[in-house]
Amino acid sequence: MPQSATPLLSPSDRLKIAQDDYDHVRKALTFIGTHWRDQPDLEEIASHTGLSSAHLRHLFQRWAGLSPKAFLQAITIEHARTLLNDAASVLETSLELGLSGPGRLHDLFVNHEALSPGEWKSKAAGLDLHYGFHPSPFGETILVTTPRGLSGLGFVDDGDRMTALADMKRRWPLARFTPSQEATLPFANRIFCQDRWMADQPLRLVFIGSDFEVEVWEALLKIPLGQATTYSDLARHIGRPKAARAVGAAVGRNPISFVVPCHRVLGKSGALTGYHWGITRKQAMLGWEAGCVTSPQNP
Repeated sequence: MPQSATPLLSPSDRLKIAQDDYDHVRKALTFIGTHWRDQPDLEEIASHTGLSSAHLRHLFQRWAGLSPKAFLQAITIEHARTLLNDAASVLETSLELGLSGPGRLHDLFVNHEALSPGEWKSKAAGLDLHYGFHPSPFGETILVTTPRGLSGLGFVDDGDRMTALADMKRRWPLARFTPSQEATLPFANRIFCQDRWMADQPLRLVFIGSDFEVEVWEALLKIPLGQATTYSDLARHIGRPKAARAVGAAVGRNPISFVVPCHRVLGKSGALTGYHWGITRKQAMLGWEAGCVTSPQNP
C-alpha cells in the first residue's frame, strides 16, 4: 500500500486507518468537485474537511503516497488524457510486452473461473454465498464469496449496509446469502494489502455473469496498475469493435470492484464518466493507484 504502516499493526488495523483517512479524502474531493472553478487552495480545502492544511497534507501523503497537489493532478482529465495517449492501446501493449511487476498486479496474482452457462442461466439458484463487511482504503466494503473464491466486492455508503447487501442480492436473486465474516475476512486481509498479493498464492475469483460479461471482466484484469483504457479499446481487444456500448454496460455490471479494475476505464476524452460506486470513489482509486506506482514501497 502507498501509505506507511507500523509493522506491529494487523492488516485489519491498517485498513481501518486507511478507511478513516478516506473519509477525510472523500470530503476533500467532494469539495473540490463542487468548487473547482474557484481553484480553492489547500487551506480552503482543509478547512472544509475540518483539518489543518498541514494535517491534510500529511494525510494525503500517508494515504496515497502523494502530496495533495500531486494527487489532484493525478485525477485531472488532462492527466487521464496523457495516460490514454501514452498508452495507445494499453491492453495490447501489456500483452505484447509481457509487463511484469506492480503494473500487472491483478493479472499476475489472480486466478479466475466462471460459473457454467447452466448455473448462470438459473440465476445462481441454489448457490451458497457468504458475505461480510470490512474496512478498506475506499470506505467500508461488502465482500461476497463462494466456496471456490471471491465473487463480489462492493462499497457501503453512509453506513447503509442493507443497501449494499441488496445491490449484491439483486445481481444473483436466487442464490442463498449467509452472513459470515469468517469466510470473507481472509479475502479482505489480502485485497487491499499489496504485500499480500503473491504469485504462488493467487487470489481466487469466481465470475457470476453471462459469457459476454465474463469476457469483458477478464479483459479488465489486463489493464495495468496506474494505467487506463477506453470502452472502445476494450471492445476492440475482445474482438467486438462495434460493441463499445454493450462493453460499457458489462463494465458497469462488474460485481468485483477494485480487484477487477473497471475504475480504469475512461471515456475517449479522458472523462471519468459513470461509476457504479460513485465518481468520487473512482477519483480516489485512480489517485491512490498513482501513489502505488510512484511509491518506493511498491513490491
